[in-house]
Amino acid sequence: MKRPSRGAGLAVKRGTPRAMGSAAPRPVAAPASVPFTSKLRAELRGEAHHLSVMVHIGQQGLTPSVISAFEDALRTHELVKVQLARGLDAKPKEVAQALAIATKAQVVQTIGRTATLYRVNPELARKRGDPPPWRK
Repeated sequence: MKRPSRGAGLAVKRGTPRAMGSAAPRPVAAPASVPFTSKLRAELRGEAHHLSVMVHIGQQGLTPSVISAFEDALRTHELVKVQLARGLDAKPKEVAQALAIATKAQVVQTIGRTATLYRVNPELARKRGDPPPWRK
């Protein structure tokens, strides 16, 4: 018995939108040089597993000094783990998203009170065959 193709029974005219209604707002996109796909996100999650936390966010939350320390870490490593203090009342996903917006980074994952963020630095010198900056 032959299976019908996935699109069987669906008539879509060329030039018309497939879904009706308003489009949901899109999250902040990665730089044009590297599209932030689910495959890249999965790869970065695997890489982040072995990283140690580089930036700690205390009870004061996102202060300018925390953001500048995080900027420095992103500039040199591209993939950075951040840990939130237990005394912080805000939700970890919201803090990670706010930090991503403030630094134009992407949230790779949030597990418990630890978030991993990524941003490409085109100014880093790269040679073919070298490990990524977060492994150095």
